[in-house]
Amino acid sequence: MEYILQDYENINKLGYNKGAKMKIKGVIMVIIVLMFFNCEKNDTKKLVSISQSKNNKKVNLMPIPKEVHLLKEKHYINEDFKLSVEGKTGKMVYVNSTRFLRRLSGRTGLFFDQDFITTESKCDSAELKIISDELGEVKLNADESYFLEISENEIFLKANKENGIIYGLETLLQLLKSDQNGYYFQTCKIKDKPRFPWRGLMIDVCRHFYPVNVIKRNIDAMLAVKMNVLHLHLSEDQGFRIESKVFPKLHEKGSDGLYFTQSQIKEIIEYARVRGIRVIPEFDMPSHTTSWFVGYPELSSKDTVYSVERTWGIQDPAMNPVSEYTYQFLDKFIAEMVKLFPDEYFHIGGDENNGNHWKENENVQKYMKENDIKDKHELQTKFNQKILKILTKYNKKMVGWDEILQPQMPNNIVIQSWRGKKEMIKAAKKGYNTILSNGYYIDLFWNTQRHYLNDPVMKNANLNPEVEKNILGGEVTSWAEFTTSENVDTRIWPRTAAIAERFWSPRYIKDIDDMYRRLEVINFHLEEIGLTHIKNREMGIRRLANGQDVNPLRNLINVVEPIENYTRHHTRGEKKRYLQQSPLTRVVDFSYSDASVARKIRRATDEYIENYSSTKVEKSSLYFTNNPKEYLVNELNKLSVNNKKLAPIIGNSSILKEIKPLSKSISKVANIGLEAIDKLESNKTISKGKVEKYLKIINDSKEPIAELENRIIPAVEKLVITVSLK
Repeated sequence: MEYILQDYENINKLGYNKGAKMKIKGVIMVIIVLMFFNCEKNDTKKLVSISQSKNNKKVNLMPIPKEVHLLKEKHYINEDFKLSVEGKTGKMVYVNSTRFLRRLSGRTGLFFDQDFITTESKCDSAELKIISDELGEVKLNADESYFLEISENEIFLKANKENGIIYGLETLLQLLKSDQNGYYFQTCKIKDKPRFPWRGLMIDVCRHFYPVNVIKRNIDAMLAVKMNVLHLHLSEDQGFRIESKVFPKLHEKGSDGLYFTQSQIKEIIEYARVRGIRVIPEFDMPSHTTSWFVGYPELSSKDTVYSVERTWGIQDPAMNPVSEYTYQFLDKFIAEMVKLFPDEYFHIGGDENNGNHWKENENVQKYMKENDIKDKHELQTKFNQKILKILTKYNKKMVGWDEILQPQMPNNIVIQSWRGKKEMIKAAKKGYNTILSNGYYIDLFWNTQRHYLNDPVMKNANLNPEVEKNILGGEVTSWAEFTTSENVDTRIWPRTAAIAERFWSPRYIKDIDDMYRRLEVINFHLEEIGLTHIKNREMGIRRLANGQDVNPLRNLINVVEPIENYTRHHTRGEKKRYLQQSPLTRVVDFSYSDASVARKIRRATDEYIENYSSTKVEKSSLYFTNNPKEYLVNELNKLSVNNKKLAPIIGNSSILKEIKPLSKSISKVANIGLEAIDKLESNKTISKGKVEKYLKIINDSKEPIAELENRIIPAVEKLVITVSLK
């Protein structure tokens, strides 16, 4: 229903005259029909998903395994719980088995005798028996399958490689539940393996830098949802973030002192390796390279003095593509970096080169004319071919954004598509391996549903098996213009957990309600691992409230979302534009991209209107413990009086003054919603003049305030239009 609402929100453009009202009636009828008839059918013939079965309230798995057979019994655990490790096992199993025990102990409060799992950890009486046939591999297409069987008395986890064992342990932890008799695992049989071999998260540490502990806690979160590629964006106009001993002025002059030492990078790579996660470096070239030129201006295409860039967007500086010095430099630099990063893939960026400094460079223009090079794209292809030769010399495979896909490039490179699926499919049909990032840009502030329904290979794509095989998977991209170490977890999680399910689970797993239900549980599990996405948000709210009651501010933040796409880049005005050093401590910076209370209000409205419009008996809600009307009225009542409570808090905290009109708007809109419900319940109407007045207030309230949108508006607008049609 929510996706229907996205188009429905445009009703205000019709106006509110008699003709427009008939159009609105037509839209409402379409919506009601769509409510009753869900035209999209899931392909469930091969396997019934637990998210669609009668047992869907019994498990909170994310991602959903390939095959799950739930049983009726329960495997209770107590302080005698032990695990045994057999077969070919190494550090991957030992570290993660130990982590499993500590997390299980922490969640249950049970005191287990076993401490660190080692080669000696064999116990005939162990409840959990772990068997790995081979040591793990941290590479593309590693075997990540596993088999998990839980009976009343025993738990059996087996995998061909250690990779599968660590994923099975994460599934086992997600199965933990409790009742009056204690903690238990749901008995079941699970056969699981991923849909895609490349399930990545790109973290930009350049625009804003994050220290090692931030990267580590996100690695732990990645493992929890079975992601296996950490893509580190290490160079950018705003910073060069890794130590180079060959060219030390790169990090000394291009990082503001914020960079990873080589020992720290090795630490990160090993930490990720033990968790089955590959680490791929990205050094963006030939553009997005200002920070390189601060220490080594001779690499650039323009003879000028460079400084680290503080603004965002596409910049003019670019490497000189016709100078031999450039390639000699990059050869030595890449030789140094490949010794640090063991993965077979090496990302060169290659995006957003505007070519302006190439146009201004006489030598570049002369080279292009002499070699019959028509434009910047052909010239960049020449550049990429030389970089590819260097990478090949060091046994690395090139990865780049989809701009590097040019006719002259061989198809032994990997295309990461950010501009659209058409580009990705085009590359896949030409024999290129591809990964999708378009639709997974979490810095766009989209809601979880929109990302979740974005599939690397849609069912209607009609690709032959060989072409489909070229689509390796996808990567979530976390660009850092509006994130710091304090709020980066809030921006990445929990939405990325839902996207991770898209990369792992069968294609037909797409029940939105069940996804959100499970995500709420997984969200708290992620905090248990060490993420700060919940507690740092609360910390920010406390700071904004300046020692006053936080509840009114929290009520507001729970129903607003940051404006979508890249509009935040253009909202501050010329005198107050965002710079690298700008504060990210306002209300917008502690607001979720998917405000759960607002989403539930919209959902409750849909169910309420559906029941109201139906001539049948009111349906019970699968989404709300009580009936949807009760939830809706309770939340709108809370919001209707919230402005009175928040106003004095705003008055004593200057940083909150920008949300004063937003607070008033939310309470006003909530009151309109309550009146509409009252009229529907009493079978009364609202006058035409009042309807027009309310719709104008609602329409005016759609204008963002303080870079935030009031997300209860669609629900209240729908209530008003429904009562107007009585």
